[in-house]
Amino acid sequence: MTATRRELTRDDLAPLARAALARTPTAVTRIRGGSKKGVYRLAFEDRSTAVAYVWSPDEDLWDAGPGDPRDPFSHASGLTLFTAAADRLAAAGIRTPRFLHADPTHTHLPADAALVEDLPGGTLEDLLEGDPAAAPEALERMAALLATLHSCTGPHFGKVAVVDNGGFSYGSSCEEIVVGRALSDLGELIAREPRVAAVHSQLTDGLGALAAQVRPRTSPPALIHGELGPDHVRVTADGDLALIDIEGLLYFDVEWEHVFLRLRFGHHYDALRSAHLDEDRLRLYRLAMHLSLVAGPLRLLEVGDFDDPAFMRGIAEHNLGEVLTLLRDAS
Repeated sequence: MTATRRELTRDDLAPLARAALARTPTAVTRIRGGSKKGVYRLAFEDRSTAVAYVWSPDEDLWDAGPGDPRDPFSHASGLTLFTAAADRLAAAGIRTPRFLHADPTHTHLPADAALVEDLPGGTLEDLLEGDPAAAPEALERMAALLATLHSCTGPHFGKVAVVDNGGFSYGSSCEEIVVGRALSDLGELIAREPRVAAVHSQLTDGLGALAAQVRPRTSPPALIHGELGPDHVRVTADGDLALIDIEGLLYFDVEWEHVFLRLRFGHHYDALRSAHLDEDRLRLYRLAMHLSLVAGPLRLLEVGDFDDPAFMRGIAEHNLGEVLTLLRDAS
């Protein structure tokens, strides 16, 4: 199990701030969230702020080590993935926190690090929960952002950092990758969750049956965030939207994004729904996503030091209920 994360201090982050802004922070505060990297708000004497990202093994609760980027679903962490994603989104006209400085050589910290613009206005999740009157306009902007994002395509599926550099990913299709990951999650869950072990063969057969219904796709894969909940969208002072936690950006089936959007946006999803989705892919991806959201939280609780284990157990339990419901409905 990863040891408890040590919070970086003002002295730790001062060299990075001086390199980026020629200023020393007066205070440093860890921002909640970020299970794969450390996220810190730096405050300065003139009351301005910036945000530091630190991709250190000590900050990664998953204890996963470097992932193979040729696997579209490998551990999405690191400065290389972040900068490639930021460049791609900028080219698409989609806002992210403005990039201020990168330190890939570990000059200022013993890890990859970057300093970015702080957007302190809160997340879209905060707005949807706290300001219902502003929700319709914000969701309209979110729908427009999705239309822009998903209209961008790649020559083949995979992480942006791989594809945009001329590389290729493992696997022959998006659906093959999804099924392979789902079977891997299922294999893990047999040992961790007796309720899954009891229906292992039915779930394996169900995944196979759903995959058999998916027809080959000839259109190019879309640009997707990969984990696009309202907590990964910040709202600027002028009401604009900016994507954060972008390291997992990839070219993939847009249905994968929409399954996650539906899960995370709940009743607000109707404002984001697309009429041009493959229902067979949605059914397969929905089951695979729920399996992932059981296996992932249980894995994190076993190897990491998450600061709210009850919350993570709640995610696993909810998604296990969805898995069992889908299995029951299919039988």
